[in-house]
Amino acid sequence: MDIVIRQERQEDYVITEHVVKRAFEQAEYSDQKEHFLVQRLRRSDAFIPELSLVAIDEKKEIVGHILLTRIKIVNQSEENASLALAPVSVTPEYQRKGVGSTLIREALQRASELGYTSIIVLGHKDYYPKFGFKSAGLWDISASFPVPSDSFMALELKEGTLQYVQGTVVYPKEFME
Repeated sequence: MDIVIRQERQEDYVITEHVVKRAFEQAEYSDQKEHFLVQRLRRSDAFIPELSLVAIDEKKEIVGHILLTRIKIVNQSEENASLALAPVSVTPEYQRKGVGSTLIREALQRASELGYTSIIVLGHKDYYPKFGFKSAGLWDISASFPVPSDSFMALELKEGTLQYVQGTVVYPKEFME
């Protein structure tokens, strides 16, 4: 299967949102509103166009999407910039075929090339570790809302960048709407 990953374009927005909606229609842990989250994040200061990527199949159709947005890790004395990985979306007919993994690997690579140093994800405890994610608690990084500790993970894009970072992840308000 030939999948091409490229930056999402404004003319893709409606199609991408449909892909996101379809990807989560049958998801067990979803409110089926992820496509609205994508809309809100695109209009926010947290949006990084270069880190909104789509997967294109051999028929030149969008079959997947990934979004990384700006977040902060905050404690009493400092704020540290990071990224949130959310959501990753693949249409049902392309799920479990490596499209999501391809999107994630490409997004991680591009984020690193753009100079970002870490990524936070709230996701499946058995899926994200294969990309290098580890429990955020290892760095004393916590969520600002209750989450299972084994599902709240962090990744250093450059080794040691979280060594002296600790605190609470502050998501853009668009995540909470």
